[in-house]
Amino acid sequence: MRSAVLKSAMLPKTKPDIGLAENGGRHPNGSGRALSVGDPSVHEALGGSPLDPRLTFDTFVVGRSNTLAHAAAKQVAGAKRGDAVMFNPLYIHSGVGLGKTHLLQAVTWAGNAAGERKVLYLTAEKFMYGFVSALRTQTALAFKEALRGIGVLVIDDLQFLQGKSTQAEFCHTLNALIDAGRQVVIASDRPPSDLESLDDRVRSRLAGGLVVEMGPLGEELRFEILKARVMAARAHHPAFDVPLPVLGYIAKTVTHNGRDLEGALNRLLAHNKLTGHAVTLEMAEREVRDLIRPQEPKRVKIEDIQRVVARQYNVSRSDLLSSRRTANVVRPRQVAMYLAKTLTLRSLPEIGRRFGGRDHTTVLHAVRKIEGLVGNDMALAEEIEILKRQLQE
Repeated sequence: MRSAVLKSAMLPKTKPDIGLAENGGRHPNGSGRALSVGDPSVHEALGGSPLDPRLTFDTFVVGRSNTLAHAAAKQVAGAKRGDAVMFNPLYIHSGVGLGKTHLLQAVTWAGNAAGERKVLYLTAEKFMYGFVSALRTQTALAFKEALRGIGVLVIDDLQFLQGKSTQAEFCHTLNALIDAGRQVVIASDRPPSDLESLDDRVRSRLAGGLVVEMGPLGEELRFEILKARVMAARAHHPAFDVPLPVLGYIAKTVTHNGRDLEGALNRLLAHNKLTGHAVTLEMAEREVRDLIRPQEPKRVKIEDIQRVVARQYNVSRSDLLSSRRTANVVRPRQVAMYLAKTLTLRSLPEIGRRFGGRDHTTVLHAVRKIEGLVGNDMALAEEIEILKRQLQE
């Protein structure tokens, strides 16, 4: 009764009377109707997080920034039971609104429709709720067994996974599934190395699979997304028409993420339906002006800082991470630590860990040392400004 326990832990108000085998089982409403793995209600029966029927591979618009993530997700979704697992775990990360959730739900829809394996989509919040509920009802062992019986486990928004016991259980589940040849797909808003709240062992296991970043949406991709969304809107509103120059204007000026693009089109649709006025460029400029945001500064990574500083001072990145204390290495290392503290949001312990496992007091000493020197050494101050510009451009 694995799936019954999993559902009862995550959705305790429902009757835990499902006993799904790998190829089928009873219907969750208790009717006794045969239920195949490809049936969309299987995911609900397993206690998965809600799925949006619009988020499929057919509606995903592919561009330069998401080609690899899309191809890897399709490969995972199309794999059959018994096939060798190629990317495990598949770890997709990006900023908000760039398509991570779309791809993960597409994997779930396509995988369950194929009927080869049971695919379960969970947000990190739902995973936490299920585990805590299982502890409270003393069904934790059955909860673990149920999760580890899933063919493909899909976890969204991993950055929200909190609590030592929950993280430990996630680590055990991750290891058990991967060691058993089961597929794991994960999405987060940052790479594994930046998940500071997770244990080093978990980060290492996550980084051991295929880690793919989905970059910002380019103007051409934004334009194609807008065209696809207009076509989808016409299925329900046949008279809705957005001239290509208007789509071009929105694609050029609404640059932050895909959700802002959706919001812009929704405003045009609402104005068109409620007033009866045709969509024009003037209307678009008026309706979406608050969605036009100033370009955000580039997010600087510690790895980029190490690479740029190493090149500037003619040392290697491994020198910066080593225990060498010669003058030609110590100063660049201190500069790199100073830049990591001033250009990123990383904590002192995290910066120390990324510089060869150093203590946070070493980082603090380096930061204070460079701060003191910059005030008196104009040449060093100029060097650091040049490094900052290189990193932020």
